[in-house]
Amino acid sequence: MEASEIKKNGNHRLSGSFRNAFSGIATLLKLERNARIHLVILVLVIAAGVLLKISPAHWIAVSLAAGFVIAAEAFNTSIEALCDAVKPEFDPGIRKAKDLAAAGVLISAIASVVTGLIVFVPALIRILS
Repeated sequence: MEASEIKKNGNHRLSGSFRNAFSGIATLLKLERNARIHLVILVLVIAAGVLLKISPAHWIAVSLAAGFVIAAEAFNTSIEALCDAVKPEFDPGIRKAKDLAAAGVLISAIASVVTGLIVFVPALIRILS
């Protein structure tokens, strides 16, 4: 196999990986109400950040917190889908796995709310003073 073929195949695999990832994001937003809720909240947080002129460091904190919540929702959704595919009928072990995955989303959401309070409350106080 020539180097150009290897590079072409490698690029094809890479573009396919990105295509699959974007397809996963679309599926997540299409199928999961909570993911859409997180996305709406993210848009509102971005608008608040722009209006309140938060610092670059605060943008980093907000971006990481938002990314963790959306990623946790994607992992939770994938675990639920896999569990349902493997064993559609009720199983206590599957229930436990799903509950733990949902707990991960809740924990990341709580952490993002705390991050938001740390970032936005002082900014609001500054604007209102």
